[in-house]
Amino acid sequence: MNPFPDDIFTEPEDVDPDGLANLGPLRRLAGTWEGRKGLDVNPKADGPEQREYVERIVMRPIDPQANGPQLFYGLRYHVRIIAAGEETTFHDQVGYWLYEPATGLILQSLAIPRGQTALAGGAATKTGIVVKATRGDTQHGISSTAFLEHAFRTDSYQLEITFHDDGSWSYVSDTMLAVRGQEGLFQHRDRNTLTRVAEPMENPLMRRESGLDL
Repeated sequence: MNPFPDDIFTEPEDVDPDGLANLGPLRRLAGTWEGRKGLDVNPKADGPEQREYVERIVMRPIDPQANGPQLFYGLRYHVRIIAAGEETTFHDQVGYWLYEPATGLILQSLAIPRGQTALAGGAATKTGIVVKATRGDTQHGISSTAFLEHAFRTDSYQLEITFHDDGSWSYVSDTMLAVRGQEGLFQHRDRNTLTRVAEPMENPLMRRESGLDL
């Protein structure tokens, strides 16, 4: 059964401009976060490598976004990760977290400067959020360069977030890789716990209404 309305053009009226107030489960992610006890398990020629890392994530509310009758509230985010004891960024990621109040749908879009993008979908759980993407899925899928498809093909991605009573949150990220020359799939796992170091800004529309700069 088609869940969508016949009118695909008309946008909703009387949309609340307050991005922070309408983020639903994503509200707890808004702000600037740091984690200093990350652990990355990644594939190498001679076997898995474990690497500790520090991480900073900035998540800022965006103005409400409409696809015709579909309405999203969301966060624009930037992740920067540095291996412990090093200065060079080894993982940089940008994207959006989106929440659809009408359905409870949660989306995470991501792009990394190795030539890879993904759109993962899911929902809130009793303790947090889970989103998933699968290679070849036209709705929640993964797109990679020809080299990554050849050498480190990503078959699936899952991110599970757990919220804690003290306001912090943890994540476990599992990416299943087909590494050329190795049998089976490799479970590339990242995990960390993040603490808020700065409160979120209002979304641009609310800042304008408050007389603040963008």
